[in-house]
Amino acid sequence: MSVKVLQINFKFNIPSADLKNGLAPFVKDIAAVSGLRWKVWIMNEQENEAGGIYLFDDEDSIQAYLGGPIIAGLKSNPALSDISAKVFDVVEDFTAETRGPIK
Repeated sequence: MSVKVLQINFKFNIPSADLKNGLAPFVKDIAAVSGLRWKVWIMNEQENEAGGIYLFDDEDSIQAYLGGPIIAGLKSNPALSDISAKVFDVVEDFTAETRGPIK
C-alpha cells in the first residue's frame, strides 16, 4: 500500500476569524485520526474558501475519515458549502526528490 493524499475544500460564509474559532476545538480530534500522518490547513480569505491537505497511510484510513463524525459535522455546518473531497496517489520518487514529507 502507498500513502495517499486527501484534499478537502469548502466555501465559508462567516468571517475567517469566526471560522478559525469554530474549527479550533476539532484540531486535536483530527490530529488523533487513525492513519493520518499530517494535515496542512489552508485558507483563501479573499475567496472565502478553506480546507486541508492530508497525508494518510492508506485508502482505508481515508475512507474511514470521510465516513466519520468529523466530516459529518463539516457537511452539516450551515456556514459551509461546496464541500469537495479528492483522493490522490502520491508519486513517491518525485516527491522524495523534492523533499516532500511522506516518510
